[in-house]
Amino acid sequence: MKIAFWLYFFMFIAFFDLHAQYPILTPFALSLGAAPTFIGWMMGIYSITHLPGNLLAGRGVDKHGSRRYLIFSLISAGIILLLQAHVTAPWQLLMLRSLSGFVLAFLAPACLALLASLSQDPIKQGKLMAGHGVMHTLASVVSPAAGAFLVAQAGFATTFQSLGWLLIGTGIIAIFLIKGNQGSTPAVSGHLTKGYDEVQTTGFRVIPLRFYLLPLAVACSQGILFFELPLQAGGISGILNTGLYFSLLSLGALVTLCMLFLHRYSPYARATTGVLGMALAFYSMVANWNIPLAVSLVFLGMAKGVLFPAMASLFIELSGGKRLGTVFSLQSIAMSLGAFLGPVLAGQIRHTLSPYFLAFLLLMLLLVTVPPMRKRSKAERTAGQTPPAVV
Repeated sequence: MKIAFWLYFFMFIAFFDLHAQYPILTPFALSLGAAPTFIGWMMGIYSITHLPGNLLAGRGVDKHGSRRYLIFSLISAGIILLLQAHVTAPWQLLMLRSLSGFVLAFLAPACLALLASLSQDPIKQGKLMAGHGVMHTLASVVSPAAGAFLVAQAGFATTFQSLGWLLIGTGIIAIFLIKGNQGSTPAVSGHLTKGYDEVQTTGFRVIPLRFYLLPLAVACSQGILFFELPLQAGGISGILNTGLYFSLLSLGALVTLCMLFLHRYSPYARATTGVLGMALAFYSMVANWNIPLAVSLVFLGMAKGVLFPAMASLFIELSGGKRLGTVFSLQSIAMSLGAFLGPVLAGQIRHTLSPYFLAFLLLMLLLVTVPPMRKRSKAERTAGQTPPAVV
């Protein structure tokens, strides 16, 4: 599908820019004189400002389609990166990161809703979500090392300017390639179809709030990793090592994302397996198992490659495939809260308790909190309905 190809391209560029900053933001903040506790808040505020954006994006994507939100998010985030190149104090970086969190909050609900609308077949939707994961992972394989290398060669300012212009250029291209109000209608037609509201409402199922603990806990553990790993690698002096570590994480995810046969299995079973794998990987980082950090990161990435497409498919199935803008907006809100809590908690406890052990505890608690789903009957599958979870 042509729209899927271009959407994957836009997501690749957006994710490339995002992940290129992971190994350099902490060293950049340190170079401005920021303390580790402040860095935790800086990373957290980026995620907490996702919340108003997610709330606006959910209803907006369902009502108006994805196009305007996708373009706004890309161009605005690029402008903020251009401003970030001229930061001279930690509080300025904090302000710009908070603005960046708000404008990028529109990107994920818009992209995921548009992708999911390309098909109503659950297996094909799973493959489309896996394609989203592949683009995310391909970008995150090369971008951390590329960002670290660019900083080492040209400095922070040039790096932020380059990433900013890349996002702005991608947003301009999207203006010409995504036509009409494409969004979360059952079939993408280039404009809002007649009876849109009725189609979106019929068959929609309210997802129990406990299922949103899944993206909350997973994002929290990721936030812990993104905070702790650059400090563990040596801060400013370890930028290149940090970039390589994040690339190893993404290489592991790429391995399992390419296993397309996994999408024939239950999304709940895949999500549970992924959470357990992530928990064990975090535990291996603090246990006396003599496992190299690089190996643990590859295994952690493989678990993420199983989990993230499964999580998207799980929410599509739970909702009945309707009002996907709202569904993915709520998922993004849960992830934003988790990504806020992760680095903040890690910054507060890292001198008394390993942040990696905290991530392990959160993920193991998640496994006993989110209940399994009852298997659908033949009549329910035929009607396209999703049964309630077993409490």
